[in-house]
Amino acid sequence: MAQTTPNHTQIVSGWAAHDPSGKITPFIFKRRENGINDVTIKILYCGICHTDLHQARNDWGITMYPVVPGHEITGLVLKVGSNVKNFSVGDRVGVGCLAATCLECDFCKESLENYCEDLQFTYNGVFWDGSITYGGYSKMLVTNHRYVVHIPENLPMDAATPLLCAGVTVFTPFRDHDLHKTPGKKIGVVGLGGLGHVAVKFGKAFGHHVTVISTSPSKEEEAKGHLSADDFIVSTDDQQMQRGKRSLDFILNTVSAKHCLGPLLELLKVNGTMAVVGAPDQPFTLPSFPLIFGKRAVKGSVIGGMEETREMMELCGKHNITCDIELTTPDKINQAFDRVAKNDVRYRFVIDVANSPAAAVDNAQIYSSL
Repeated sequence: MAQTTPNHTQIVSGWAAHDPSGKITPFIFKRRENGINDVTIKILYCGICHTDLHQARNDWGITMYPVVPGHEITGLVLKVGSNVKNFSVGDRVGVGCLAATCLECDFCKESLENYCEDLQFTYNGVFWDGSITYGGYSKMLVTNHRYVVHIPENLPMDAATPLLCAGVTVFTPFRDHDLHKTPGKKIGVVGLGGLGHVAVKFGKAFGHHVTVISTSPSKEEEAKGHLSADDFIVSTDDQQMQRGKRSLDFILNTVSAKHCLGPLLELLKVNGTMAVVGAPDQPFTLPSFPLIFGKRAVKGSVIGGMEETREMMELCGKHNITCDIELTTPDKINQAFDRVAKNDVRYRFVIDVANSPAAAVDNAQIYSSL
């Protein structure tokens, strides 16, 4: 498996982790030449997703070092291939988690590329030519146009950046249940973090009664005052949970810590559904009675396909939906990682790539990287 191929001739400045310490340092590497189906993008901003920490620190045992994280990318088109008709130089664009799929399976044909068995991710994947994919913690990206979307002109690029992962992750379950088209439902959002705060914004924009469910009473003011949630339930308060029984049509569960789904399922009406988008490192507890006595369902969802991503971005433009972010710079990524690990961010970090100096490394690292 090669990190690069002879077609990788463009020298790029970026930031990478080189071992399981996860420490991010400057890194010089090569990207491929722009192909006939490719778009070359000058990266302006890149979001920090919790996945970046896991990959940088090899928490899942699959990291190929050096790893250049980043799958929430926005920037400007610098070059387009001869087969590319839907993008032009200067366009505001975004790239999320997908770098390559087979293009032939039923999922790819139905624009559900995120379920393709040959899916390769924007970073820490293996591209069709055998090269390892490097992500958005870098100055420039070359990618197939199929996995690129336009960013609406009215959305600020920095605050739109996390929509490429966090946004589509919470939008897709809404879309699966036609909640983007059928207002007036009562929905619950479990967890008020990077995913949850965007879910609340979608729920309100789509005309629903939104209840935030959290273990933290201190988040009630934020949920109602800042995000305009209609109700708030402290999930550790038995009286509040009892009052909320059978009150919700749909629940979106964004929590990535181990917890029991039973009490949350009791909040659903008969025939209600809970969609799970959080990924705890230990299994959920799922008692059977709340399922069978309420005819309820639990389903999962992971990011979204490209049609879903484009639709999500268009609706964000229509409703002026962005993420609440903290801007940081590449030299402070390690501090940002530490804060993300402690859930000490409101609500997503975004790296200001364009206004940061190019990565400075010594000659020995340059020669070892190329």
